[in-house]
Amino acid sequence: MDFGLSEEQVLLKDSVRRYFEGECPTSRVRTVMEGSDGHDVGLWSGLTEMGIPGLLVPEAQGGSGLDLLDAALVAEEMGWACIPGPYLACVMATVGLLAVDDTSVAARLLSGIAAGDILATVALGEDGDEWDADRVQTRVEGGVLRGTKPLVPYAASADVVLVAARDAEGPGLWLVERGAGGMTIAPLEGSDMTRRVARVTLAETPGTKIASGRRAIDRARDAGLVLLAADAYGGAQRCVEMTRDYVLTREQFGQPIGAFQAVKHQLADLATQLEPALSLWWYAAHAYDHIPEDAARYAALAKAHLTDLYDRAMRDCTELHGGIGFTWEYDLQLWFRRAIFDRAFLGDAAHHRQRAADLAGW
Repeated sequence: MDFGLSEEQVLLKDSVRRYFEGECPTSRVRTVMEGSDGHDVGLWSGLTEMGIPGLLVPEAQGGSGLDLLDAALVAEEMGWACIPGPYLACVMATVGLLAVDDTSVAARLLSGIAAGDILATVALGEDGDEWDADRVQTRVEGGVLRGTKPLVPYAASADVVLVAARDAEGPGLWLVERGAGGMTIAPLEGSDMTRRVARVTLAETPGTKIASGRRAIDRARDAGLVLLAADAYGGAQRCVEMTRDYVLTREQFGQPIGAFQAVKHQLADLATQLEPALSLWWYAAHAYDHIPEDAARYAALAKAHLTDLYDRAMRDCTELHGGIGFTWEYDLQLWFRRAIFDRAFLGDAAHHRQRAADLAGW
């Protein structure tokens, strides 16, 4: 059985990495993240020309009709290069739209996403770090939404927001257009400046119901979990590589610190923990489209394990860099901040390990 990537997937990864290396070095990352909205329209246009926002969009709507694994491979490269922008929000919105009941609205929006004309995001979580559809507190009565969504990625830049809310029938997904009455967007200052979030308040805000039940919400969340796991793997890989290069050039007592046994062991431990984790998020991404009975559990496991590993790797890599690793001028801190976002967004590792155990019937 072949567990490797296809030639097309390898080409996709290579093409995306070359684009990032040429168009978005860390100097540009810093410029974007220090901007007002953390969104580089030129960078996003380049990705659109490559077909990245439309990877999961069906061919009938102008996309490529690929699987989540393909989108996750792009997320890995984004994690490796610390790319700013709304990619995570775009993919979550796309898979949510693919699962909705109103196919005519979905088709229109998916075409716009693939063409780069529409930037979409999702508003799933609730106060108290609640991400489960059964705990949605945002209410819909008389066709208007009332509630607060504390962590909505790129809400200030989005043309449409897919809002998880509850009406008399239970949870569902509502479409809210940019500028809708009663919607207030308050950008938040977070540790990771490469991916912006905002607090969205809905007060008598008109919306269109596009999905009943929790399926669309769950699909969007699970896709997000897999992408965060892939981002974490790519980011951890890059930081281990940066640290390897650093310890081979930084000298103490007349020799590179990489010659010291303690440093060798610390890096070896990181490498042996990181490499086997690749298969976990690959399987989670594959299961999302092809093994539905495993999809939710492995998405939770991948997110829990990879983001936890990313957090540990960043701490060790920062320690091996000494004091310079904590400074604003040194690039390592960009990935340290990104690791914090990956660990927290959509629920922490402990939460998803408990979910995985519950889904397994333990």
